[in-house]
Amino acid sequence: MKIEASTFFLQWATGGMLFLWVTTRERLVGLGYGWTTRIVYIAIAASSLIIGLNLNSLWVREISTALFLVAALISMAISIKRKNAGVVGQKIAAQHRSRRVAEMLKRDQSEPGSEGVLTSKEFPPFLDLLAPACGVVGLVAGSVEAGGSTWLAICRILTGSAFLGAVSNSMLLGHWYLVQPGLSRKPIHTLINWTGLLWLPELIFLLIPTGMISVLNGTIDDNYNGLLGWFWIACAIGTIVLVFVTKLALREKQYSAVMAATGLMYLAILTSFGMDLVARILLDT
Repeated sequence: MKIEASTFFLQWATGGMLFLWVTTRERLVGLGYGWTTRIVYIAIAASSLIIGLNLNSLWVREISTALFLVAALISMAISIKRKNAGVVGQKIAAQHRSRRVAEMLKRDQSEPGSEGVLTSKEFPPFLDLLAPACGVVGLVAGSVEAGGSTWLAICRILTGSAFLGAVSNSMLLGHWYLVQPGLSRKPIHTLINWTGLLWLPELIFLLIPTGMISVLNGTIDDNYNGLLGWFWIACAIGTIVLVFVTKLALREKQYSAVMAATGLMYLAILTSFGMDLVARILLDT
């Protein structure tokens, strides 16, 4: 199975935009998080397109990447255009906090209701699904081009895309709590749960022959006397351990727990990329 840098970057961007939708559809996180996340994955997808056009062009993949960029930019433009509408969940949470403060200070405060929550039409979250839908087409094309077992290549790339997107967005969202400190922990719990759930199929698909078992038993030579195989095992175990420890950290009520979780997800990004990318490099034929 041949690895292409352009396919890998598209894989990462597609998963990231998919899990942006998972977060934005809850209507709890501020618009700025969506803008920041889209900029990150637009840059990654643009890198994929540049690499693909200059090194080893696969036109289905490159056209798919170009459509990904167009869809992400449209989503960004509409979100900016409708920024005055805000996010309904964020507004309701702010009203509830204002009411609690008013009650503590024994000030008069009108009951929060629907009035003033929606001043204009909000950004529709489904738009964030358009870019990953375009990206999937390019990923399937890249999987077929990679050679080897077609179904296994497709499963590995699509699962890896979701896995890397979930763990990357967990770290990005953790930083957003500095900007929106009153944000519920539900969105970051959701992303971390998805990271843990996707770890298992990611592991299974990388072990299925010809897979990492062939590296571990010496059938495939890693050129380092098996060291990279053990490194991959450490990354795989380290990732799920970090997910578990992050969930434990988020049980703490203090605000610093979210920052601790963010730091742990930094490490999880390193181990998860090691788990996916090292395997893809070792299995490159």
